[in-house]
Amino acid sequence: MSKLTELTIAAAREGLRAKSFTATELTKDYIEAVEKARILNAFVHETPDLALEMAKASDERLAKGDGGALEGIPLGIKDLFATKGVHTQACSHILDGFKPTYNSTVTQNLFDDGAVMLGKLNMDEFAMGSSNETSYYGNVINPWRREGSNAALVPGGSSGGSASAVAAHICAGATATDTGGSIRQPAAFTGTVGIKPTYGRVSRWGVVAFASSLDQAGPIARDVRDSAIMLGSMASVDDKDTTCVDRPVPDYEAALTGDIRGLRVGIPREYRVEGMPADIDALWTSGAEMLKARGAEIVDVSLPHTKYALPAYYIVAPAEASSNLARYDGVRYGLRVEGDDITDMYEKTRAEGFGAEVKRRIMIGTYVLSAGYYDAYYVKAQQIRTLIKKDFDDAWSDVDVMLTPATPSAAFAPGEITDPVQMYLNDIFTVTVNMAGLPGIALPAGLSHDGLPLALQLIGRPFDEETLFRTAHVIEQDAGFTARPQAWW
Repeated sequence: MSKLTELTIAAAREGLRAKSFTATELTKDYIEAVEKARILNAFVHETPDLALEMAKASDERLAKGDGGALEGIPLGIKDLFATKGVHTQACSHILDGFKPTYNSTVTQNLFDDGAVMLGKLNMDEFAMGSSNETSYYGNVINPWRREGSNAALVPGGSSGGSASAVAAHICAGATATDTGGSIRQPAAFTGTVGIKPTYGRVSRWGVVAFASSLDQAGPIARDVRDSAIMLGSMASVDDKDTTCVDRPVPDYEAALTGDIRGLRVGIPREYRVEGMPADIDALWTSGAEMLKARGAEIVDVSLPHTKYALPAYYIVAPAEASSNLARYDGVRYGLRVEGDDITDMYEKTRAEGFGAEVKRRIMIGTYVLSAGYYDAYYVKAQQIRTLIKKDFDDAWSDVDVMLTPATPSAAFAPGEITDPVQMYLNDIFTVTVNMAGLPGIALPAGLSHDGLPLALQLIGRPFDEETLFRTAHVIEQDAGFTARPQAWW
Protein backbone atom coordinates (compact mmCIF):
# COMPACT_ATOMS: atom_id res chain seq x y z
CA MET A 1 0.00 0.00 0.00
CA SER A 2 1.25 3.45 -0.89
CA LYS A 3 2.86 5.53 1.83
CA LEU A 4 0.74 8.49 0.79
CA THR A 5 -2.40 6.80 2.12
CA GLU A 6 -0.63 6.35 5.46
CA LEU A 7 -0.48 10.11 5.98
CA THR A 8 -2.87 11.81 8.36
CA ILE A 9 -4.82 14.80 7.07
CA ALA A 10 -2.40 17.12 8.88
CA ALA A 11 0.65 15.40 7.35
CA ALA A 12 -0.88 15.24 3.86
CA ARG A 13 -1.77 18.92 4.09
CA GLU A 14 1.85 19.80 4.86
CA GLY A 15 3.14 17.56 2.07
CA LEU A 16 0.81 19.17 -0.46
CA ARG A 17 1.78 22.67 0.59
CA ALA A 18 5.48 21.75 0.42
CA LYS A 19 4.86 20.27 -3.07
CA SER A 20 6.31 16.92 -1.96
CA PHE A 21 3.51 15.30 -3.98
CA THR A 22 0.39 16.47 -5.80
CA ALA A 23 -3.27 16.16 -4.91
CA THR A 24 -3.68 14.04 -8.04
CA GLU A 25 -0.98 11.60 -6.88
CA LEU A 26 -2.54 11.42 -3.43
CA THR A 27 -6.02 10.85 -4.88
CA LYS A 28 -4.83 8.14 -7.30
CA ASP A 29 -3.30 6.24 -4.40
CA TYR A 30 -6.56 6.44 -2.46
CA ILE A 31 -8.61 5.35 -5.49
CA GLU A 32 -6.36 2.29 -5.80
CA ALA A 33 -6.71 1.60 -2.06
CA VAL A 34 -10.51 1.82 -2.31
CA GLU A 35 -10.53 -0.66 -5.20
CA LYS A 36 -8.38 -3.13 -3.27
CA ALA A 37 -10.58 -2.95 -0.18
CA ARG A 38 -13.98 -3.57 -1.77
CA ILE A 39 -14.42 -6.69 0.35
CA LEU A 40 -15.00 -4.33 3.32
CA ASN A 41 -18.11 -2.97 1.53
CA ALA A 42 -17.36 0.47 3.01
CA PHE A 43 -18.26 2.38 -0.16
CA VAL A 44 -21.65 2.01 -1.84
CA HIS A 45 -20.74 4.34 -4.70
CA GLU A 46 -17.22 5.23 -5.87
CA THR A 47 -16.54 8.47 -7.75
CA PRO A 48 -12.97 8.11 -9.09
CA ASP A 49 -13.45 10.35 -12.15
CA LEU A 50 -14.98 13.13 -10.07
CA ALA A 51 -12.23 12.72 -7.47
CA LEU A 52 -9.52 13.18 -10.09
CA GLU A 53 -11.29 16.27 -11.45
CA MET A 54 -11.44 17.76 -7.96
CA ALA A 55 -7.79 16.84 -7.31
CA LYS A 56 -6.72 18.52 -10.55
CA ALA A 57 -8.53 21.70 -9.50
CA SER A 58 -6.81 21.49 -6.11
CA ASP A 59 -3.41 21.19 -7.77
CA GLU A 60 -4.12 24.33 -9.79
CA ARG A 61 -5.04 26.26 -6.67
CA LEU A 62 -2.04 24.93 -4.75
CA ALA A 63 0.28 25.92 -7.61
CA LYS A 64 -0.94 29.50 -7.21
CA GLY A 65 -0.32 29.40 -3.46
CA ASP A 66 -4.03 29.28 -2.79
CA GLY A 67 -6.03 26.48 -1.24
CA GLY A 68 -8.41 25.87 1.62
CA ALA A 69 -8.02 24.05 4.90
CA LEU A 70 -8.60 20.66 3.24
CA GLU A 71 -7.16 21.40 -0.19
CA GLY A 72 -6.53 18.15 -2.06
CA ILE A 73 -7.49 15.88 0.86
CA PRO A 74 -9.48 12.77 -0.26
CA LEU A 75 -12.53 12.12 1.94
CA GLY A 76 -15.43 9.69 2.05
CA ILE A 77 -18.97 11.07 2.39
CA LYS A 78 -21.62 9.16 4.35
CA ASP A 79 -24.58 8.27 2.13
CA LEU A 80 -26.80 10.50 4.30
CA PHE A 81 -25.28 13.74 2.95
CA ALA A 82 -26.66 15.20 -0.28
CA THR A 83 -24.05 15.32 -3.04
CA LYS A 84 -25.01 17.07 -6.26
CA GLY A 85 -25.63 14.60 -9.07
CA VAL A 86 -24.26 11.69 -7.02
CA HIS A 87 -25.99 8.73 -5.38
CA THR A 88 -27.59 9.85 -2.09
CA GLN A 89 -29.91 7.13 -0.81
CA ALA A 90 -29.38 6.75 2.96
CA CYS A 91 -28.58 3.14 2.01
CA SER A 92 -32.30 2.48 1.59
CA HIS A 93 -34.13 0.74 -1.27
CA ILE A 94 -36.89 3.36 -1.08
CA LEU A 95 -34.51 6.06 -2.37
CA ASP A 96 -33.34 4.03 -5.38
CA GLY A 97 -31.82 6.21 -8.06
CA PHE A 98 -32.04 9.46 -6.11
CA LYS A 99 -29.40 12.00 -7.09
CA PRO A 100 -29.87 15.45 -5.51
CA THR A 101 -29.54 18.65 -7.52
CA TYR A 102 -27.65 20.28 -4.63
CA ASN A 103 -24.98 19.63 -2.01
CA SER A 104 -25.70 19.53 1.70
CA THR A 105 -24.23 22.48 3.59
CA VAL A 106 -21.60 20.18 5.12
CA THR A 107 -20.43 18.72 1.81
CA GLN A 108 -20.42 22.18 0.23
CA ASN A 109 -18.32 23.51 3.13
CA LEU A 110 -15.82 20.68 2.66
CA PHE A 111 -15.66 21.16 -1.11
CA ASP A 112 -15.25 24.92 -0.66
CA ASP A 113 -12.23 24.13 1.52
CA GLY A 114 -10.76 21.96 -1.25
CA ALA A 115 -11.70 18.44 -0.13
CA VAL A 116 -11.79 15.68 -2.76
CA MET A 117 -14.72 13.20 -2.73
CA LEU A 118 -13.79 9.55 -3.23
CA GLY A 119 -17.40 8.35 -3.04
CA LYS A 120 -20.39 7.64 -0.81
CA LEU A 121 -20.00 5.49 2.28
CA ASN A 122 -22.16 2.63 3.49
CA MET A 123 -24.32 3.03 6.60
CA ASP A 124 -27.28 1.53 8.43
CA GLU A 125 -30.48 2.29 6.52
CA PHE A 126 -31.64 5.83 7.38
CA ALA A 127 -28.97 5.76 10.13
CA MET A 128 -31.01 3.25 12.14
CA GLY A 129 -28.67 0.66 13.59
CA SER A 130 -25.63 0.00 15.74
CA SER A 131 -23.78 -2.52 13.57
CA ASN A 132 -24.20 -1.52 9.90
CA GLU A 133 -26.24 -4.67 9.30
CA THR A 134 -29.43 -2.84 8.20
CA SER A 135 -28.01 -1.32 4.98
CA TYR A 136 -29.81 -2.23 1.75
CA TYR A 137 -26.32 -2.66 0.26
CA GLY A 138 -25.18 -5.28 2.77
CA ASN A 139 -23.20 -4.99 5.95
CA VAL A 140 -19.81 -3.30 6.25
CA ILE A 141 -16.88 -5.36 7.51
CA ASN A 142 -14.61 -4.03 10.24
CA PRO A 143 -10.94 -4.12 9.15
CA TRP A 144 -10.06 -5.28 12.68
CA ARG A 145 -10.14 -8.96 13.67
CA ARG A 146 -9.78 -10.70 17.00
CA GLU A 147 -6.36 -12.15 17.71
CA GLY A 148 -6.10 -15.64 16.31
CA SER A 149 -9.40 -15.39 14.42
CA ASN A 150 -10.41 -14.67 10.85
CA ALA A 151 -14.07 -14.14 11.76
CA ALA A 152 -15.64 -10.95 10.45
CA LEU A 153 -16.64 -8.21 12.91
CA VAL A 154 -19.08 -5.30 12.60
CA PRO A 155 -17.69 -1.75 12.45
CA GLY A 156 -20.54 -0.33 14.53
CA GLY A 157 -23.31 1.89 13.24
CA SER A 158 -24.83 3.77 11.77
CA SER A 159 -21.63 5.34 10.38
CA GLY A 160 -19.99 1.95 9.87
CA GLY A 161 -18.77 2.66 6.36
CA SER A 162 -17.16 5.90 7.51
CA ALA A 163 -15.38 4.22 10.43
CA SER A 164 -14.27 1.17 8.45
CA ALA A 165 -12.92 3.30 5.57
CA VAL A 166 -10.95 5.56 7.89
CA ALA A 167 -9.55 2.62 9.88
CA ALA A 168 -8.52 0.81 6.68
CA HIS A 169 -6.86 4.00 5.33
CA ILE A 170 -8.99 4.02 2.17
CA CYS A 171 -9.92 7.65 2.83
CA ALA A 172 -8.14 10.33 4.85
CA GLY A 173 -11.27 11.15 6.84
CA ALA A 174 -15.03 10.82 6.54
CA THR A 175 -18.27 12.60 7.31
CA ALA A 176 -20.64 10.89 9.72
CA THR A 177 -23.79 11.58 11.72
CA ASP A 178 -24.75 10.86 15.31
CA THR A 179 -28.34 10.53 16.54
CA GLY A 180 -27.72 8.27 19.53
CA GLY A 181 -24.05 7.35 19.18
CA SER A 182 -23.61 6.73 15.45
CA ILE A 183 -20.28 8.58 15.24
CA ARG A 184 -18.80 7.61 18.59
CA GLN A 185 -19.70 3.91 18.68
CA PRO A 186 -18.28 3.07 15.21
CA ALA A 187 -15.17 5.11 16.01
CA ALA A 188 -14.77 3.08 19.22
CA PHE A 189 -15.13 -0.23 17.34
CA THR A 190 -12.52 0.67 14.72
CA GLY A 191 -9.78 2.49 16.65
CA THR A 192 -10.60 5.86 15.06
CA VAL A 193 -11.61 9.23 16.53
CA GLY A 194 -15.16 10.50 16.19
CA ILE A 195 -16.72 13.68 17.56
CA LYS A 196 -20.42 14.44 17.83
CA PRO A 197 -20.58 18.25 18.08
CA THR A 198 -23.10 20.25 20.10
CA TYR A 199 -26.57 20.21 18.55
CA GLY A 200 -26.70 23.24 16.26
CA ARG A 201 -22.93 23.52 15.73
CA VAL A 202 -23.09 21.85 12.28
CA SER A 203 -25.87 22.43 9.74
CA ARG A 204 -28.31 19.61 9.10
CA TRP A 205 -29.48 21.11 5.79
CA GLY A 206 -29.21 18.54 3.00
CA VAL A 207 -28.68 15.66 5.45
CA VAL A 208 -31.37 12.96 5.24
CA ALA A 209 -33.33 13.27 8.50
CA PHE A 210 -33.76 10.49 11.07
CA ALA A 211 -34.70 12.28 14.31
CA SER A 212 -34.44 16.01 13.77
CA SER A 213 -33.98 17.09 17.40
CA LEU A 214 -31.16 14.57 17.89
CA ASP A 215 -29.28 14.31 14.56
CA GLN A 216 -25.90 16.01 14.36
CA ALA A 217 -23.14 15.69 11.77
CA GLY A 218 -19.46 15.34 12.62
CA PRO A 219 -16.22 13.76 11.40
CA ILE A 220 -14.53 10.40 11.86
CA ALA A 221 -10.76 10.65 11.44
CA ARG A 222 -7.53 8.89 12.36
CA ASP A 223 -6.55 11.10 15.27
CA VAL A 224 -7.68 14.05 17.34
CA ARG A 225 -5.90 16.68 15.23
CA ASP A 226 -7.50 15.42 12.02
CA SER A 227 -10.92 15.47 13.72
CA ALA A 228 -10.33 19.08 14.76
CA ILE A 229 -9.30 20.06 11.22
CA MET A 230 -12.37 18.41 9.71
CA LEU A 231 -14.85 19.84 12.21
CA GLY A 232 -13.44 23.31 11.55
CA SER A 233 -14.49 22.92 7.91
CA MET A 234 -17.81 21.15 8.52
CA ALA A 235 -19.16 23.61 11.10
CA SER A 236 -20.70 26.89 9.98
CA VAL A 237 -23.55 29.30 10.47
CA ASP A 238 -26.37 28.38 8.08
CA ASP A 239 -29.57 30.32 7.45
CA LYS A 240 -31.03 27.24 5.74
CA ASP A 241 -31.08 25.34 9.06
CA THR A 242 -33.02 27.21 11.73
CA THR A 243 -31.49 25.01 14.45
CA CYS A 244 -27.97 26.00 13.41
CA VAL A 245 -26.48 28.41 15.95
CA ASP A 246 -25.20 31.79 14.83
CA ARG A 247 -21.78 31.86 16.46
CA PRO A 248 -18.28 31.87 14.98
CA VAL A 249 -16.43 28.59 14.43
CA PRO A 250 -13.32 28.44 16.65
CA ASP A 251 -9.89 27.27 15.51
CA TYR A 252 -10.22 23.77 16.96
CA GLU A 253 -6.71 22.76 15.97
CA ALA A 254 -5.29 25.64 18.04
CA ALA A 255 -6.98 24.12 21.10
CA LEU A 256 -4.53 21.18 21.12
CA THR A 257 -2.17 22.78 23.61
CA GLY A 258 -1.45 19.71 25.74
CA ASP A 259 -2.16 21.71 28.90
CA ILE A 260 -5.05 20.53 31.09
CA ARG A 261 -3.73 21.70 34.45
CA GLY A 262 -6.62 22.60 36.74
CA LEU A 263 -9.21 20.98 34.48
CA ARG A 264 -12.03 19.39 36.49
CA VAL A 265 -12.93 15.99 35.06
CA GLY A 266 -16.21 14.41 36.16
CA ILE A 267 -16.66 10.65 36.53
CA PRO A 268 -20.44 9.94 36.41
CA ARG A 269 -21.15 7.18 38.90
CA GLU A 270 -24.28 6.04 37.00
CA TYR A 271 -22.11 4.92 34.07
CA ARG A 272 -20.71 2.04 36.14
CA VAL A 273 -23.29 -0.36 34.80
CA GLU A 274 -23.78 -3.91 36.03
CA GLY A 275 -21.82 -6.48 34.06
CA MET A 276 -19.34 -3.99 32.59
CA PRO A 277 -16.42 -5.97 31.10
CA ALA A 278 -13.17 -5.78 33.09
CA ASP A 279 -11.38 -4.43 29.98
CA ILE A 280 -13.71 -1.42 29.79
CA ASP A 281 -13.56 -0.72 33.52
CA ALA A 282 -9.75 -0.87 33.54
CA LEU A 283 -9.55 1.47 30.54
CA TRP A 284 -11.82 3.98 32.26
CA THR A 285 -9.68 3.93 35.40
CA SER A 286 -6.52 4.28 33.32
CA GLY A 287 -7.95 7.28 31.45
CA ALA A 288 -8.74 9.07 34.71
CA GLU A 289 -5.23 8.40 36.00
CA MET A 290 -3.67 9.82 32.81
CA LEU A 291 -5.62 13.05 33.18
CA LYS A 292 -4.82 13.29 36.88
CA ALA A 293 -1.12 12.86 36.15
CA ARG A 294 -1.33 15.83 33.77
CA GLY A 295 -2.72 18.09 36.47
CA ALA A 296 -6.46 17.57 36.10
CA GLU A 297 -8.73 17.17 39.10
CA ILE A 298 -10.94 14.06 39.12
CA VAL A 299 -14.42 14.70 40.52
CA ASP A 300 -17.17 12.20 41.26
CA VAL A 301 -20.48 13.41 39.77
CA SER A 302 -24.04 12.12 39.65
CA LEU A 303 -26.38 12.11 36.67
CA PRO A 304 -29.38 10.49 38.37
CA HIS A 305 -31.69 10.28 35.35
CA THR A 306 -29.15 8.40 33.21
CA LYS A 307 -31.01 5.11 33.69
CA TYR A 308 -34.02 6.54 31.86
CA ALA A 309 -32.04 7.87 28.90
CA LEU A 310 -32.10 4.77 26.70
CA PRO A 311 -35.85 4.03 27.00
CA ALA A 312 -36.67 7.73 26.55
CA TYR A 313 -34.41 7.91 23.50
CA TYR A 314 -36.15 4.92 21.92
CA ILE A 315 -39.44 6.78 22.20
CA VAL A 316 -38.28 10.21 20.99
CA ALA A 317 -36.13 8.97 18.07
CA PRO A 318 -38.71 6.59 16.51
CA ALA A 319 -41.45 9.20 16.99
CA GLU A 320 -39.48 11.77 15.01
CA ALA A 321 -38.47 9.13 12.47
CA SER A 322 -42.08 8.13 11.81
CA SER A 323 -42.83 11.76 11.02
CA ASN A 324 -39.71 12.37 8.90
CA LEU A 325 -40.05 9.17 6.87
CA ALA A 326 -43.67 9.84 5.94
CA ARG A 327 -42.36 11.83 2.95
CA TYR A 328 -41.12 8.66 1.20
CA ASP A 329 -44.18 7.59 -0.75
CA GLY A 330 -43.06 6.70 -4.29
CA VAL A 331 -44.69 9.77 -5.83
CA ARG A 332 -41.87 12.24 -6.52
CA TYR A 333 -38.57 10.34 -6.37
CA GLY A 334 -37.02 7.02 -5.43
CA LEU A 335 -38.65 3.61 -5.60
CA ARG A 336 -42.23 3.29 -6.89
CA VAL A 337 -44.13 -0.01 -6.81
CA GLU A 338 -47.32 0.36 -8.85
CA GLY A 339 -50.64 -0.48 -7.18
CA ASP A 340 -54.36 -0.56 -7.93
CA ASP A 341 -54.73 3.00 -6.63
CA ILE A 342 -52.59 5.61 -4.88
CA THR A 343 -53.11 4.11 -1.42
CA ASP A 344 -52.13 0.67 -2.69
CA MET A 345 -49.07 2.22 -4.37
CA TYR A 346 -48.05 3.89 -1.08
CA GLU A 347 -48.40 0.62 0.83
CA LYS A 348 -46.52 -1.52 -1.69
CA THR A 349 -43.73 1.05 -2.13
CA ARG A 350 -43.14 1.38 1.59
CA ALA A 351 -43.45 -2.35 2.22
CA GLU A 352 -40.78 -3.09 -0.37
CA GLY A 353 -38.70 0.05 0.11
CA PHE A 354 -38.12 0.08 3.87
CA GLY A 355 -36.04 -2.54 5.66
CA ALA A 356 -37.11 -4.41 8.80
CA GLU A 357 -35.40 -2.13 11.35
CA VAL A 358 -36.77 1.02 9.72
CA LYS A 359 -40.27 -0.47 9.68
CA ARG A 360 -39.91 -1.42 13.34
CA ARG A 361 -38.98 2.14 14.33
CA ILE A 362 -41.70 3.71 12.18
CA MET A 363 -44.29 1.49 13.86
CA ILE A 364 -42.96 2.26 17.35
CA GLY A 365 -42.95 5.96 16.54
CA THR A 366 -46.43 5.96 15.05
CA TYR A 367 -47.71 4.09 18.12
CA VAL A 368 -46.23 6.49 20.69
CA LEU A 369 -47.61 9.49 18.78
CA SER A 370 -51.10 8.05 18.40
CA ALA A 371 -54.16 9.28 20.26
CA GLY A 372 -54.30 7.83 23.75
CA TYR A 373 -50.56 7.11 23.90
CA TYR A 374 -49.00 10.48 23.05
CA ASP A 375 -49.17 11.80 26.64
CA ALA A 376 -48.24 8.47 28.20
CA TYR A 377 -45.13 7.91 26.06
CA TYR A 378 -43.92 10.81 23.94
CA VAL A 379 -44.68 13.65 26.36
CA LYS A 380 -43.26 11.62 29.26
CA ALA A 381 -40.06 10.91 27.28
CA GLN A 382 -39.63 14.61 26.53
CA GLN A 383 -40.06 15.41 30.23
CA ILE A 384 -37.36 12.87 31.07
CA ARG A 385 -35.16 14.44 28.39
CA THR A 386 -35.49 17.78 30.18
CA LEU A 387 -34.41 16.14 33.44
CA ILE A 388 -31.41 14.51 31.75
CA LYS A 389 -30.31 17.90 30.45
CA LYS A 390 -30.78 19.42 33.92
CA ASP A 391 -28.53 16.71 35.41
CA PHE A 392 -25.75 17.85 33.10
CA ASP A 393 -26.47 21.54 33.68
CA ASP A 394 -26.14 20.99 37.43
CA ALA A 395 -22.92 18.99 37.01
CA TRP A 396 -21.23 21.72 34.94
CA SER A 397 -21.00 23.88 38.06
CA ASP A 398 -18.52 21.31 39.44
CA VAL A 399 -16.71 19.99 36.35
CA ASP A 400 -15.46 21.14 32.95
CA VAL A 401 -15.63 17.82 31.12
CA MET A 402 -16.75 14.24 31.84
CA LEU A 403 -14.95 10.97 31.18
CA THR A 404 -16.87 7.75 30.46
CA PRO A 405 -16.50 4.57 28.41
CA ALA A 406 -17.63 4.92 24.80
CA THR A 407 -19.21 1.48 24.40
CA PRO A 408 -20.13 -1.44 26.67
CA SER A 409 -17.94 -3.86 24.65
CA ALA A 410 -15.49 -4.19 21.80
CA ALA A 411 -16.72 -4.98 18.26
CA PHE A 412 -18.88 -8.08 17.88
CA ALA A 413 -19.58 -10.42 14.96
CA PRO A 414 -22.35 -9.93 12.39
CA GLY A 415 -25.43 -11.83 13.49
CA GLU A 416 -24.12 -12.15 17.04
CA ILE A 417 -26.82 -9.82 18.39
CA THR A 418 -30.29 -10.61 17.06
CA ASP A 419 -32.46 -9.17 19.84
CA PRO A 420 -33.28 -5.53 18.95
CA VAL A 421 -33.31 -4.48 22.63
CA GLN A 422 -29.85 -5.98 23.19
CA MET A 423 -28.64 -4.15 20.08
CA TYR A 424 -30.08 -0.88 21.40
CA LEU A 425 -27.98 -1.34 24.58
CA ASN A 426 -24.89 -0.54 22.47
CA ASP A 427 -25.98 3.09 22.80
CA ILE A 428 -26.12 3.05 26.61
CA PHE A 429 -23.12 5.39 27.09
CA THR A 430 -23.84 7.66 24.14
CA VAL A 431 -27.57 8.52 24.00
CA THR A 432 -27.51 10.87 27.00
CA VAL A 433 -25.25 13.21 25.02
CA ASN A 434 -27.78 13.44 22.17
CA MET A 435 -30.73 13.81 24.54
CA ALA A 436 -28.98 16.78 26.18
CA GLY A 437 -27.64 18.22 22.91
CA LEU A 438 -24.04 18.10 24.19
CA PRO A 439 -20.73 17.46 22.38
CA GLY A 440 -19.00 14.12 22.86
CA ILE A 441 -15.82 12.59 21.46
CA ALA A 442 -14.70 8.95 21.34
CA LEU A 443 -11.04 8.08 20.98
CA PRO A 444 -9.08 4.80 21.16
CA ALA A 445 -7.09 4.33 24.33
CA GLY A 446 -6.32 0.62 24.56
CA LEU A 447 -6.94 -2.92 23.35
CA SER A 448 -9.26 -5.60 24.67
CA HIS A 449 -7.97 -8.97 25.86
CA ASP A 450 -8.46 -10.28 22.30
CA GLY A 451 -6.70 -7.40 20.56
CA LEU A 452 -9.61 -5.16 19.57
CA PRO A 453 -9.70 -1.37 20.05
CA LEU A 454 -11.43 0.07 23.10
CA ALA A 455 -12.36 3.73 23.42
CA LEU A 456 -13.02 6.38 26.02
CA GLN A 457 -15.63 9.10 25.67
CA LEU A 458 -15.36 12.70 26.77
CA ILE A 459 -18.52 14.78 27.19
CA GLY A 460 -18.34 18.56 27.15
CA ARG A 461 -20.33 21.67 27.90
CA PRO A 462 -22.48 23.07 25.08
CA PHE A 463 -20.29 24.56 22.31
CA ASP A 464 -17.10 23.75 24.21
CA GLU A 465 -15.65 21.34 21.65
CA GLU A 466 -12.28 23.05 22.20
CA THR A 467 -11.99 21.59 25.71
CA LEU A 468 -12.96 18.17 24.36
CA PHE A 469 -10.24 18.32 21.72
CA ARG A 470 -7.66 19.59 24.22
CA THR A 471 -8.45 16.83 26.73
CA ALA A 472 -8.72 14.10 24.10
CA HIS A 473 -5.36 15.13 22.67
CA VAL A 474 -3.74 14.61 26.08
CA ILE A 475 -5.27 11.13 26.42
CA GLU A 476 -4.18 10.33 22.87
CA GLN A 477 -0.60 11.34 23.66
CA ASP A 478 -0.41 9.45 26.96
CA ALA A 479 -2.32 6.33 25.90
CA GLY A 480 0.00 6.03 22.91
CA PHE A 481 -2.52 4.07 20.88
CA THR A 482 -0.75 3.19 17.63
CA ALA A 483 -2.28 -0.22 16.89
CA ARG A 484 -3.51 -0.82 13.35
CA PRO A 485 -5.58 -3.60 11.85
CA GLN A 486 -3.41 -5.97 9.85
CA ALA A 487 -4.34 -5.67 6.17
CA TRP A 488 -6.09 -8.91 5.17
CA TRP A 489 -8.25 -7.37 2.42
